[in-house]
Amino acid sequence: MNTWRFFAILALLWPAAAYSQTPIYDTGGPLTPEQAAYDVRFYGLDIQVFPDERRIEGLLRADVQVLHPMYWLVLDLDTLLAVSGTWQLREDGARELRPFRREGGKLWIDLGATQQPGQTVAAEVAYGGHPRTAVRAPWDGGFSWARTPSGAHWIATTCQGEGADIWWPVKDHVSDEPDSMRLRVRVPDPLVAACNGRLRKSEQHANGTTTYHWFISNPINVYNVALNIAPYRAIEGSMDCVTGEQYPVVFYVLPEDYEKGQKFFPEILEHLRFFEKLLGPYPFRADKYGVAQTPHLGMEHQSIIAYGANFNNGAMTGGKDWGFDALHQHELAHEWWGNLVTNSDWRDMWLHEGFGTYMQPLYAEQLAGKERYREYMRNMRFFPNRMPVAPRASQTGKEIYRAPIYNKGAWVLHTLRFLMGEEPFFRALRRMAYPDPAMEKITDGRQTRFATTDDFLRICEAESGMQLDWFLEAYLRQAALPKLYSKIENQTLSLRWESSAPDMPFPMPVEVEIGKERKRLQIPASGLVVPLGKNDKPVVDPDGWLLFEIGR
Repeated sequence: MNTWRFFAILALLWPAAAYSQTPIYDTGGPLTPEQAAYDVRFYGLDIQVFPDERRIEGLLRADVQVLHPMYWLVLDLDTLLAVSGTWQLREDGARELRPFRREGGKLWIDLGATQQPGQTVAAEVAYGGHPRTAVRAPWDGGFSWARTPSGAHWIATTCQGEGADIWWPVKDHVSDEPDSMRLRVRVPDPLVAACNGRLRKSEQHANGTTTYHWFISNPINVYNVALNIAPYRAIEGSMDCVTGEQYPVVFYVLPEDYEKGQKFFPEILEHLRFFEKLLGPYPFRADKYGVAQTPHLGMEHQSIIAYGANFNNGAMTGGKDWGFDALHQHELAHEWWGNLVTNSDWRDMWLHEGFGTYMQPLYAEQLAGKERYREYMRNMRFFPNRMPVAPRASQTGKEIYRAPIYNKGAWVLHTLRFLMGEEPFFRALRRMAYPDPAMEKITDGRQTRFATTDDFLRICEAESGMQLDWFLEAYLRQAALPKLYSKIENQTLSLRWESSAPDMPFPMPVEVEIGKERKRLQIPASGLVVPLGKNDKPVVDPDGWLLFEIGR
């Protein structure tokens, strides 16, 4: 059946009354047994957007591999969206209508019989309605229904904290990425749908709409699947990768900002060069690197990052201009930290946000030297300590953002750099991105992986030859910071650490400047006393490497 004719029939089935906003379900957390029973291999999403009505209609196909016996295929879908039918697709091509039920944000599809481990199940869901509106995107997820300066529709989706199920049926868990995905988006002309993956074709229809056929060839975290819709103009170029190949780079910009976009495009390429040199090749060059101008600040949507800084270098940094567009640099960082390397549970979200945040001071250092780097770090020194950066218990997408995963996460890396030394630390960063150098040449999806905080610990220990479990325990598993007690009296300097990790040593060296001499001092558990000359005025941690609370 023609997909869009099918949608036209379904449109008659949606309730006429507009849906009101309701409490939203969180994303992540422990998997239910029903959803742990299968692994998603492929999603195909056909969706039509009706901007004037703020409405969508969609047909979702999910191909899953059965891991444990399962009678129901359980997907997630926001309660604001109605389901009109579910089908199971048989191997002989038959399309069998299947019963379903809704339980809160869960959609239960009756498969008619217990599916056995190793089997493949393919199902379709027809759905639609008025999706959730983002009140404060990107921090609150949903659809942004905005207007360009000329009055055209300007639409974007964001769903990191809430999950992709706020606009399409999906297994809403960070641990399960489809191997690939087809995304076909139909919008009224002259709007353009800029999405993840590579554009295979655009199909014009007689009724003044166009369908954009996108294909994502690599595994993708489902919250990264995104719609960006506006009367975009595309600024196109290519990047010479460190592996010797080329890949396309596209900036989808509003017509009003086309000249600004052209001026900014070379900086996009410079940011890519920085990351490729530091961490290895751009991971998704089989698709593209894309940037879409959005009505919200930004988001790391794989191969089509959302850019809403309005060409203002200080949009993400409280107005301070560090000499580069920090918003774009941060969202691009997530192509490595978040999209290439993904936490399998939100408890390790600092691997996305802390690492991504640390890339901005590193870039400032490349542009203007070590003092600019230190200044950038000092400007990120303020954060709450209400919960650990990387708790051991499973977290939802909302829960983990109560932790200081951005600035404290970046400061943990800053202090670790001092502890490990320059060469081992930067080797560890690259090995965290690509554990095996052979992975740097792969583009078929096998280069992507899930990772945990313990993976990073093992890499750092291998590169430095140090035992570092005490470091990560004190800084990442505990909310409180280590305390450094420092006292000058009777021509001596007394130093003592108090670890934030119970019953663990804290052998953190401390650099002290006395006169023109600097010493890296190892402080025993009992403390250290350093003799001083009559006129000596020691400076503890003169370059500000250490993350600690002043002991009193």
